[in-house]
Amino acid sequence: MTTAGDIMHRGAQWIPAHETLDRAAQMMRDLGVGALPISDSNERLCGILTDRDIVVGCVAMGHDPAKVTAGEMAQGTPRWIEADADVGDVLREMQEHQIRRLPVIENKRLVGMISEADLAQHLTEEQIGSWAESVYARTPSR
Repeated sequence: MTTAGDIMHRGAQWIPAHETLDRAAQMMRDLGVGALPISDSNERLCGILTDRDIVVGCVAMGHDPAKVTAGEMAQGTPRWIEADADVGDVLREMQEHQIRRLPVIENKRLVGMISEADLAQHLTEEQIGSWAESVYARTPSR
């Protein structure tokens, strides 16, 4: 059985909710990623911040990214998956919620992230096609 832990990208890092968006953008640049899970003060997932969120939800609205926090940008209920979950569960979670990035949790700690690139590297063409059809069928989210 292939698990979330088998296909995830290790080394994902939190952005604390109190950090500003300019700091988040710097972290994304340094890590070479387009999204960061947002953690509360207890290192629990409270959202995901994307580069698009910073541009569309902050900069394009005329706000200063040095004054807006990651926590202020967190919206909705964050989705995540356990490291030992089957890859079928990963696909269902991402498809049902139309998300393109999924944090992976083990023992209540962030251990990785699954992105479109991870799916492309580890799944069959049929699985990827079905996933893409459902995730991109409606207005895209994170």
